[in-house]
Amino acid sequence: MTTKTTHRTPPGILVLGATGKTGRRVVARLRATGTTAVRPASRSGEVRFDWTLPDTWEPALAGAGALYLVAPDDPSPVQEFVTRAEASGVRRFVVLSGHGIEHAGDGFGRGMAAAEDAVRETGAEWTLLRPNNFFQNFDEDLWRDPLRAGRLALPIGDVPEPFVDADDVAAVAVAVLTEDGHAGRTYELSGPRALTFAGAVETIARAAGRPVRYEELTAEAYRAELLAQGWPEAAADSLGAMFALHRAGHSAEVTDGVRRVLGREAADLEPWARRIAATGVWA
Repeated sequence: MTTKTTHRTPPGILVLGATGKTGRRVVARLRATGTTAVRPASRSGEVRFDWTLPDTWEPALAGAGALYLVAPDDPSPVQEFVTRAEASGVRRFVVLSGHGIEHAGDGFGRGMAAAEDAVRETGAEWTLLRPNNFFQNFDEDLWRDPLRAGRLALPIGDVPEPFVDADDVAAVAVAVLTEDGHAGRTYELSGPRALTFAGAVETIARAAGRPVRYEELTAEAYRAELLAQGWPEAAADSLGAMFALHRAGHSAEVTDGVRRVLGREAADLEPWARRIAATGVWA
């Protein structure tokens, strides 16, 4: 005899950052499962939400029993928003954070850290998701253009990173949003093996069938390159702080969070790279 697991889906699910890497995937997966009361929130999306405009918060929260919380870089509005969310009826918070965030300083991840702290202080259920760098950083934005140009230069050294598929992160988020049994847990989400950035670039170059080289930079040289490319100083400093966290080895460990939630292994970078290369994105 088998027993069926019951899922107590909250009446409405508000997804912040609904146009972002994980947010849009969370929305798509929720809708694919037949969850109709999905509220995709962003500055210009179906549900308007802006961290800097508190007047948008209450309308976005209306009817939401669960919340996928993607925090802003600025931590200042996070506590007030979480307080309002709980008061409006949110009973389940799922926070997108980052692997190693507990070791981050003031230069990176302050919003994520504030979100973790804020939901812990509520009387609601909360779950923290701490993923590594996404596969999709290589093909959707951050490192796509350098790869197309044939050179990715970063200040990371030979410290490995178990990159994770944003689709796996979204699948975990949907499970945690819609199933019981995850309250009070922190899931570290990585891929199944750790690669250096040089190794990841080699994997992508092989999949794309073209030469792409990895170049190691000092932190100072990396910042100078970003500023020369037009990056704002604050954004350049935040990326620099992120890489400092990685260089210290705080996100190098392969973890089992994907398997713990989904009952399967996380996706591997190499087959993903072959599939994405076939689209011509790195040509």
